[in-house]
Amino acid sequence: YLIGENGFSIQNPDEIDKQNSSVNYSKIKRTKNKEKHNGAKKSIKTIIWIIVIFVISILLALGILLVASEYLGVGINKGGKCVVEIEKGMSTSEIAAELKEQGAISSEFLFRVYSKLAGFDGTYQYGVYNFTNELGYEEIAKMLQTEGATAKSVKVTIPEQSDMDDIMKILEENGVCTKTDFRNAVKNGKYDFDFVAEIPVTDVHYKFEGYLFPDTYEFYNYDSAECAELAIRKMLQNLDSKLTPKVREQIKNSGYTIHEILTMASVVELEASAAPDEMSKVAAVFYNRLESPDWTGPRRLESDPTMKYPYGNGRYNTYKNEGLPPGPLCAPSESAILAAAFPEENFTATYFVT
Repeated sequence: YLIGENGFSIQNPDEIDKQNSSVNYSKIKRTKNKEKHNGAKKSIKTIIWIIVIFVISILLALGILLVASEYLGVGINKGGKCVVEIEKGMSTSEIAAELKEQGAISSEFLFRVYSKLAGFDGTYQYGVYNFTNELGYEEIAKMLQTEGATAKSVKVTIPEQSDMDDIMKILEENGVCTKTDFRNAVKNGKYDFDFVAEIPVTDVHYKFEGYLFPDTYEFYNYDSAECAELAIRKMLQNLDSKLTPKVREQIKNSGYTIHEILTMASVVELEASAAPDEMSKVAAVFYNRLESPDWTGPRRLESDPTMKYPYGNGRYNTYKNEGLPPGPLCAPSESAILAAAFPEENFTATYFVT
């Protein structure tokens, strides 16, 4: 019974049932939609978790395979040979770095961990080793413990201003290697230094002219071919140590390349070896001839020693050609390299007598 302004009336029972049914159906529909939505969300979350677990499982499996292949020495790109020199007093971390650099292993970290866990840390011997990257860690460790300190060596001095012909002659006379093996090592040896990759080999006469740092070395002399490569690598490593981060940053900011700086250093070395304290001024003079607006003539260094370089069909002669020679003419000293990288500041002269 409904009571209103106009009295009361009796509602039709069919209409009441219809209204109630409509309300109940709407509630049921909303409930079902909500349940359906929640179910869809749960399904998406489940799928995401399955994908995450699958990806993690794949990554873990790959990681285990990589570690196992590294430890056992199996996998892709295996079978290559390498010669590794372990110097006296090298730590396990330094040995691991050398093994990786020469291609015997792929991971310094894993080899250090293995050496530590296996109790081999600090037990490795110095010497020269022939490895293949098919050897596992256990075989490498065994060789490093039992086959070291067997190679004969000889002390050799490479003087400053030495050119490649001089260096080949010195090494051959001291029994390190033959000239033929030295040339083959220059051409075919593996030397993983950034500056080696930047050498313009098509422009220079000798690939490593000016790059084999002059110093006194202990070279191995047990096998001509291998010892040639080891000697070259040791001289390149010495140069790399002289190219400190500070020197490299200075070269980068100068606008010149390492090859050009070594080329300038070789000219400075030949011009001013008797006056190393004045090398930076000599370098400044040559840079002024290349860059200064006060130099009115052709942009030539006009350095006398460059006329005497016997190779290159005159391309190294700075009286005939503008700019720097195609490459270094000799092995420059550290003083000459620093002078070329850090020429005397505010030195405007275009002629200078040491």
